[in-house]
Amino acid sequence: MNTKVLVSLSLLVGIGAVLHTIVPPILFGMKPDMMLTMMFLGILLFPGIKNVLLLGFTTAVISALTTSFPGGQIANIIDKPITAFIFFGLLVIISKVTTLKTPTAAALTAVGTLVSGVIFLSAAAILVGLPGGLIALITGVVLPAAVVNTIVMVVIYPIVQTVLKRTNISAKLS
Repeated sequence: MNTKVLVSLSLLVGIGAVLHTIVPPILFGMKPDMMLTMMFLGILLFPGIKNVLLLGFTTAVISALTTSFPGGQIANIIDKPITAFIFFGLLVIISKVTTLKTPTAAALTAVGTLVSGVIFLSAAAILVGLPGGLIALITGVVLPAAVVNTIVMVVIYPIVQTVLKRTNISAKLS
C-alpha cells in the first residue's frame, strides 16, 4: 500500500473522528455520522479492496469509540464495513457506466448514508433495541444525515480532488 495513500486515508479518518465527536445528537442520542462522509470520500478518491477494508474497519472502531447512541458500539462495528463494501460495489458499477463527477459522488453519498443508517438501526434493534420507532429514527436522523452528508460531499469532493491532483496522489479503481 502506498504510504501517501495511507497517510491521506488516515487524515480523512482523523477528520471524520473529530467531526463525529463534535456533532451533537439530534434524536434519541443519534447524530449525523460525519465519519461516513470521510469514509465515502476515501473510497471515492482511493478505490480498491484493501483501502475499502482498511477504511471500513478503522471507521467502525473509531465510530464505536465515539458513539453517543446507547449500545451503538456493536452496531457501528457491524455497519461500517458492510456499508463500505456496498458503497464500493455501487462505485464500481457506476464507474463502468459514467465518469465520476461531483453529482455522482453526492448521489452515492446519499445512498450510502441511507444504507448505513438502515444497517445501523437494524443491528441496534436486534442487539439492544431502539429508543424510538424505526421509522421515526430513519425520518428524524438518517434522512437529515443523508442530506447533510450529501451537501458536505458536494463542497469537499471537488476541493480534495484538486488538492490530490496538484500533489500527484491518486489511485485508480481496481
